[in-house]
Amino acid sequence: MIFAKLKKLNFLFLLIVILLSIIGFFALYSAAGGSYDPWAKKHFIRFIITLIILLSIVLIDVKFFYKQAYTFFLLSLLLLISVEFAGTFGLGAKRWISFYGLSIQPSELIKVTIIISLSRYYHDLRFERIGKITNLFFPLFIIFVPFLFVLIQPDLGTSLMIIILGVSIMFISGVRIWKFFLSLILALIAMPLIWNNLESYQHRRILAFLNPESDPLGAGYHLIQSKIALGSGGVTGKGYLQGTQSYLEFLPEKQTDFIFTLIGEEFGFIGLAFILILFFLLIIISYYISLKSNHVFGRILSIGISINLFLYVFLNTSMVTGLIPIVGVPLPLISYGGTAILSIMISFGLLMNISVHSNLKKLN
Repeated sequence: MIFAKLKKLNFLFLLIVILLSIIGFFALYSAAGGSYDPWAKKHFIRFIITLIILLSIVLIDVKFFYKQAYTFFLLSLLLLISVEFAGTFGLGAKRWISFYGLSIQPSELIKVTIIISLSRYYHDLRFERIGKITNLFFPLFIIFVPFLFVLIQPDLGTSLMIIILGVSIMFISGVRIWKFFLSLILALIAMPLIWNNLESYQHRRILAFLNPESDPLGAGYHLIQSKIALGSGGVTGKGYLQGTQSYLEFLPEKQTDFIFTLIGEEFGFIGLAFILILFFLLIIISYYISLKSNHVFGRILSIGISINLFLYVFLNTSMVTGLIPIVGVPLPLISYGGTAILSIMISFGLLMNISVHSNLKKLN
């Protein structure tokens, strides 16, 4: 039974995941100046552990995830709320829960449980009832409560991802587009209130995005150095372990948010294009799995996971190239970070589970 399920795995998807993690390992080795410590070794160990978790999720009956969807969301929400009372600070924000020497960022995990919960909700809801106003309250609760708790940490990047992710799932589930236009108008009206409640450093980041040269040694420093590194890489790059912006410590957060820039300096446009193609293939395979699924839960879950992956890649690459303000979003499977890779691999495990159980027609 176990081997029968493992045989149904999408091995192309898994191969690309492994390849991206290997790229992350060598990038983190370079970020440390040619050393396995402190990032590359931990990245490798975390990937092996989360790969085992991914394969374990595949072996579980998909009905279990369907039935326990709301329980998973509730547990992750409680964990997120607990950050306010028992969280630890890091990089100017309270985002982590620490116990027994481990640190977990609940805001990363709750994105996965939002996808599972919305997938179950719209699986259970008849299509003709989706448009009713009263049937919008529960999904909006699932989206906006985590959004608010993440926003006050503060974590603008993750809160932005939660909103876009949740609204996108509602749209693909059949919610009429005019309701989103109405929400957009309300959001624009609320912009002054949102602006007044942002932290001062978030104000500086947004203003620096509009004009980085206005504060080249302060808020605009990250973006300016990132552009210099990308530009110096050119088409083919300077070569592995030859990135001057990285080794001379000009490039900030090179192991996390700006690892895409480090790769761009060393391998140029060709190297970055190769990575983006790999992510594009993962997204395409996710959509293919969605189309193959015989149940609505699997279809929405698969597309939700692909949207989540797209948002990670889009926001990270856009911020380091100056297309959007710096919001602090890691590059999946490549950036250093324990909870980020855990949440991504859990979501990939669910995706592979849907692929294995695609022929199942009834969940309840």
